[in-house]
This record gives sequence, C-alpha cells and structure tokens, in this order.
Amino acid sequence: MIDRLLDAVRRRVDGGDALWRREERTSVAFESGRLKSAGIAEEAGLNLRVMAGGRVGVAGTTAAAPDLDALVARARASAELGEAVDLAFPPPAASSPPHVPTHFDRAANASLDELIRMGRALVERLTREGCQVNVALEREVSETTVGNTAGARGAYRGTAMAVTAEVIRIAADDVLMVYDQFLGAELPGSPELDALIRSIETRLEPALTIVEPPDGALPVVFTPAGLAAVLLPLEQALSGKSVLQGTSPLADRVGAPAFDPRFSLTDDPLAPGRPASRPIDDECVPSRATALVERGVVRGFVYDLETAARAGATSTGHGRRGTFGKPRIAYTNLIIGDGPGAGGARHAVPLPLGGGLLDGIVDGLVVDDLIGVGQGNVIGGAFSHPVALAYRVRRGEIAGRVKDAAVAGNAYELLKRIGGFGTDGRWLGSRRSPSLLLEGVSVVRR
Repeated sequence: MIDRLLDAVRRRVDGGDALWRREERTSVAFESGRLKSAGIAEEAGLNLRVMAGGRVGVAGTTAAAPDLDALVARARASAELGEAVDLAFPPPAASSPPHVPTHFDRAANASLDELIRMGRALVERLTREGCQVNVALEREVSETTVGNTAGARGAYRGTAMAVTAEVIRIAADDVLMVYDQFLGAELPGSPELDALIRSIETRLEPALTIVEPPDGALPVVFTPAGLAAVLLPLEQALSGKSVLQGTSPLADRVGAPAFDPRFSLTDDPLAPGRPASRPIDDECVPSRATALVERGVVRGFVYDLETAARAGATSTGHGRRGTFGKPRIAYTNLIIGDGPGAGGARHAVPLPLGGGLLDGIVDGLVVDDLIGVGQGNVIGGAFSHPVALAYRVRRGEIAGRVKDAAVAGNAYELLKRIGGFGTDGRWLGSRRSPSLLLEGVSVVRR
C-alpha cells in the first residue's frame, strides 16, 4: 500500500512520506479485586505528508480500503495552507537498519484468558485486609511500515505489555495509594511479577505509619517514580523544538558543563526488550542512540525532520506520527546512567527503599510520588508540588509516611549537586533511572 501511495504522490506533488500502522490491543481490568472489563480492539491508519510548492501538507485515514488518490488530494489541499519549509526526505540508508528485538512471540500469542489468569493471580497476592486492589493489563501487537519518495523504506513488528497494580487503603480521612507498573515488550514472567509485588509491599508497609513532615532545606531521595518533576524540565529543554522556539535554557550550553559530572542522559531506541524501541523512526531515519548529557556536559538535542530543517540541524531519528497530523518530536527510551546498553531489559526492583542512599541522612525525605507534576512553566526548571507518597528519614532509617508536605526546588540547580545514585536502577515506563539523592531541596509543611 505504501508503494502505491507514494507512486500517486510522485505524480501529483513534489514529494512526500507515509506511514501505515496497525495495532491490536487486548486489555483486562480488575477493580476492587473483581474482573471489571476484558476485550480486544484493533485499529489501523495511514498517514501521508507531502511537499507541494515548498509547503507541507498532511492527511490521514483509518479506512480499511482507503482511496489513495483522494488521500493525496487532501494532503495537497492541506499544503496550500501549510507552512513553508525546506524539507528533504532521507534517501535509502547505505546499510541495513540496526537490529533490535521489538517483537516477542510469547507476548504476541498470549490469549485473553491467559491475561485474565495473570491479573487474578496478582489480585490474590496483593489482597490485604482493609485495602482495595486494582490491576490492569494491556497487551499490544503492532505492525509499522514507512516510506518516502526518495526511496527509503522500513518495516518492523512490535509487541508491548503493561501490567499496573495498585493497593488503596482508606482509613477515616487518610487515603493511601501505592502502585507500580511493569512495562516491556515481552510477556512478564514470575521474576518480573514478583518484583512488582515486592515493590508495592516494600512501600506499603512503612506507609502505614504516619509521622510529622520535616521542614527546611533538606536532603531528599527521589525514587525512579518520584523523579518526574526533576527530569521533565530536561526532557523539554533537550527537545530541538524548544531550542528552535528560543525557550530552552540549555540552547547555548552544548559542549559546556551544566550538571553534576556523574550525571549522563541518553535516548536509546535500540535498547532491547523495550516497547518504544525500533530500527527506524516514523520518518525513515535509522535509529541510533543519542547522548544528550554526558558526564554533566550537554551534548545535543533531539530532532525530527521538520524541526531539524528549520534549525539547520540533522534529524536524530526522533520523528513520531499518528494517523492524523504532522510528525512530532518524541523520545524513545531515556536512560540515566552510562549510555547505550546501560538499561538492558531488567525490571527487578532491588531493595531497600531508597536504593541504599539513606545512610548518613540525619533528617530528610524519600519522595516516591508527587501531585501536579507537569503543570506550570516546566521548562524553567522550578517546581513546587505536594507529596502524594513520601517517607521521612531519620538517622538513616525510614520513620514513616508524611502527609501535608510539599517539596520545591529548581531541577537545573539540584542536578548540579547530586548527593548520590541509588543501586535500584530500573525501568519505569520509557525511562530507566536509579534513585537520586539531591541536596538542599526545600521541604515545607502544609
């Protein structure tokens, strides 16, 4: 279909590229320990981008038998009102795309009944008196084909499996929620499910004791789950779109130290066993690992084709597109650590809570979840969020859970003085990181 569509493009406009993707999703949900829903859904879509008269136009369709000439006509009409850009489509790569495992038969062949049994087993193991247990499982099987009028082509299959579990305890006016997730390209086995349960249990038990929060500029351990408020500003600032728009605080820092010399950040679409991994992006650019921060030094930014063309840069292979709309910049697998390959496909959650960073903390916090992350002027780096799940540390030990407290600071400044890296490096969604000990975080009682 892609080849026939691009033949029609060549006859009508100056050039173009296209993506076809089919996705099948199987989902199961348990609520309050009981099976609430189970089902299978499938969708497929075709996205076309064209260049006509120096302007970009896009069109998409989810029709089972699309009218390709009509799709080209809609994209061409869109280009008449589109933005002007000197966009060049990449030619065929000189060598084969890099190999990366993206499709796993066990995940692809798992039945709905098998997922229900897995969910029910998790519910049984997490059941606690006075607690509500919710479990959700989603399996996705996909096929992707991309191509352009310059002759580049690419195709791959993928699988993804997400298992989310949460335990909720309501006692008077106190609501405690502890959750975790497995996300991988392969069906989880006993070690991964055991790790998921241990992670929840390890955080649930000390949370049952409530203590007064501390106050002041203190050492705070951010777990992999709690790091979102610290890492989101970097993700936005390291996007080529932010650089192009002049909003990135890191735009003029390439080659210069900006963070603690032990801090590195890499985006690696070739990480094995990850749902976001792929040999080629959605614009026919071969995948490769991109070092964003290396030992505290800013090395570069992520780009898609159009943003790179406007910025006078080169695409890093971070184009992502849906059925409708233009491609956009999207990260794949963000890894805090030693660069490509540092993450692997590990999902185990080493103990204890805090990744071994509590020794030496006289008074501080472990932050596992915050409220309101992503709101406000994120790219500026300043954050101030109430805690959803946090623990007080006294003399190197977890004293209990704190309520009615908030943490604040500036991500760029805090990452200049990292107090330590935990031994609990793990995947959480599409990000792999250990816990980080950050010094001088403002903790206030509410």
